Amino acid sequence: MKRIFLLSLVIGGFFTACKKDSNNNVVDIITDKKVDTLKGAITTDLKLDPAKTYILQGQVYVKNNATLTIPAGVTVYAQVNASRSFKSALIITQGSKIYVNGTVDKPVVFTSAASTKMPGDWGALVVLGKAPTNSGTGNAAGLPISTDTRYGGNVSNDNSGSITYLRLEYTGGINAPAENEWSTDKVSGMVFESVGSGTVVDNVMVKYSNDDSFQWVGGTVNATHLISYNSGDDDFDYDMGYQGNMQQIIGYRTRASSQALRANGVESYNDSVPTTNPPLTRPVISNMTIIGPQGVDQSKTNINQGVYMRKGTRLAIRNSIVAEFSEGGFMVCPRTRPVIFNNDNAEFRSNLVHADVLDRTFAWDQDVVVVADPLLTTFLTNTVNNNSVISASADFKLTAMYNAGNAPNLTPAAGSPALSGADYSGVDFSNAFFTKTTYRGAIGSSNWAAQSIWCNWQ
Repeated sequence: MKRIFLLSLVIGGFFTACKKDSNNNVVDIITDKKVDTLKGAITTDLKLDPAKTYILQGQVYVKNNATLTIPAGVTVYAQVNASRSFKSALIITQGSKIYVNGTVDKPVVFTSAASTKMPGDWGALVVLGKAPTNSGTGNAAGLPISTDTRYGGNVSNDNSGSITYLRLEYTGGINAPAENEWSTDKVSGMVFESVGSGTVVDNVMVKYSNDDSFQWVGGTVNATHLISYNSGDDDFDYDMGYQGNMQQIIGYRTRASSQALRANGVESYNDSVPTTNPPLTRPVISNMTIIGPQGVDQSKTNINQGVYMRKGTRLAIRNSIVAEFSEGGFMVCPRTRPVIFNNDNAEFRSNLVHADVLDRTFAWDQDVVVVADPLLTTFLTNTVNNNSVISASADFKLTAMYNAGNAPNLTPAAGSPALSGADYSGVDFSNAFFTKTTYRGAIGSSNWAAQSIWCNWQ
């Protein structure tokens, strides 16, 4: 590829662009389409042109109740800015909407504009709504404090648009290495802050994020068919009073994090106090598959728990698979351990759970040390909670849990314990949102997460 400084040139039908300014901001792409730039503020309705490729230049705000529509097949390249404060990001402000109308064969893709792409090249796609949090209103962490970064309100069914068949790559650049998420967790990957249940989210993949793949701060938005692939921190992070439903979600890692202090598959968290203000964080999740790196990890601080229930949160998780995390499959802390034992609006039931170290399948974070928790194990494997401890990950009998550089195949094979045992009894899981399955884990007989143009495992 011929590199051109601050110029564009058509060569053999392909557009080649390389830009690098005094601030080390880089755009380096090849495309056969015309190129347009998204920058500054979008204040009126805008529909992108599928005949064009787009560059996301810095932090772009959709505001003034405007709607951004992105048709199937559009690729947006995020300019790579050296400073974390100026990492590119797309922010949908309160009252504005985004419609991502991808398909499995023509997904919408946001990726890095660098020729050699790296986790953290850009920041996040951030959607800010008016649904409740347990802390009133706030501003998206890591972005400038202004009305354009505000979230929060009391509109539970707030509608921020629709996102289908979207893939985000190389996000998480606003987050510092080993960021202390106990005090603040800056926006990363696909971010929903106070987003309401009127918003549609289905078929979203985030790969190679430098920090979290998916973040929810308050809100009530539901989601299906989510994939986090090799994130630098948590696959799915729930905070500040999020209350919504999730089904068929996958967190998958082939390697430990070199970025995070404690990377988890799921981290459900209330806040740092923790507050007892309503609503308490409470994701309701069915048919989840969380897979950590194969084998015992040498640095356990960099790959922590399959599911970590922290700081006064509630949750309800059923019909799911957790495997291959060295510190534990499901962990509680001093504030959430009594919540689980007392069935205090929280449950972990009918799941298949594995940890690299067997006695850590159910664990307890005692603040200064993580220990195996035999009492929790006895409680969660009783006939009411009905979780099963899987001694070796091969005993899940998934078709290809690890597949040597190719897409994993997480479909249950013959004889797999995941083929049956799902339970949708009770108020939370009998509601109309959940598709009632016989299988446990994110995938049944039809592999919606197989390699495709949308679901790209490369």
